[in-house]
Amino acid sequence: MLENLVLKSRSCRRFYENEKISSEDLQELVNFARLSPSASNLQPLKYILSNTAEKNSRIFPHLSWAAYLTQWAGPAEGERPAAYIIILGDTSIVKSFNCDHGIAAQSILLGACEKGLRGCIIGSINRQALHKDLDIDMSYKILLVLALGKPKEEVKIENTREDGDIRYWRDTDGIHHVPKRKLEDIILSE
Repeated sequence: MLENLVLKSRSCRRFYENEKISSEDLQELVNFARLSPSASNLQPLKYILSNTAEKNSRIFPHLSWAAYLTQWAGPAEGERPAAYIIILGDTSIVKSFNCDHGIAAQSILLGACEKGLRGCIIGSINRQALHKDLDIDMSYKILLVLALGKPKEEVKIENTREDGDIRYWRDTDGIHHVPKRKLEDIILSE
């Protein structure tokens, strides 16, 4: 059931780094994105796949993790993603990518969840440095980085507190809590 898949597909930031993800699995996930809707069917997205320790180590330093967890610098060695998918926009096709990369990212993460994996959509990226370190042609705009792996953390969804605070947090057992607004609070009219 789709609802169960969506509920399981939570942003995960700690992984079993040594649990590898095959190139074939990454290609299958990108194929889900390829088959997803695209504005005007322009299909301007391109992808860089990474599942080796060497390439992953070149991507990791350019990412910022979990802004609300101010005392946490990101996943420690051994808990870092086993793979990344970098979503690029091909500016030779179009200059504005609408919401294509969001749709693609969701398709990839739902597919990853179905495979027992989890991921995190990262938009806080040092794009200039990542362009340089991976020698990415400047005609490709870095839109998002998806971090992927076997989850090493538990994520729980809960209703926002009475004060409406939506900031996620971790408890003393390391469980990641994600407050969500109630359905009746987000539907304005029927």
